[in-house]
Amino acid sequence: MHPNCVAVDGILTAAGVPGRVRVLDEAAPTAAAAATLVGVEVGAIANSLVFATVEDEPLLVLTSGAHRFDTGKVAALGGTTALHRASPDFVHAATGRRIGGVAPVGHPAPLRTVVDVALREFDVVWAAGGIPHAVFPTTFAELVALTGGAPAEVA
Repeated sequence: MHPNCVAVDGILTAAGVPGRVRVLDEAAPTAAAAATLVGVEVGAIANSLVFATVEDEPLLVLTSGAHRFDTGKVAALGGTTALHRASPDFVHAATGRRIGGVAPVGHPAPLRTVVDVALREFDVVWAAGGIPHAVFPTTFAELVALTGGAPAEVA
């Protein structure tokens, strides 16, 4: 298994979370693709989106794959006035992972995180496992606990 996946598994184990990283047959570049590969509704996919604040700090937004979120609302929740799309290099520096495989855990330093409450609707939520070909099952409550994230309505 890829070292990024092993690192995510180690974090899950240390936290007492039962889910483990699963390597998929192909990359899942979108929530819809991940949902198809895992066999779940797209809303059960937790997108890991990294944005840059106006202060040039990272903000991780874990949002349901079923909807788009309101960047203005999320900026306020994240304690900033605006968000802008982070460059691939910014995302890599903040998370240690490339876009498409950003796990919600295992970053070089803790990230301010917002967790979409729409994910509560699902008994099992699937999050990226550290590479574009990997995911792991978890729950909304586990995502909040693992990330120290703030649950919020983001849409």
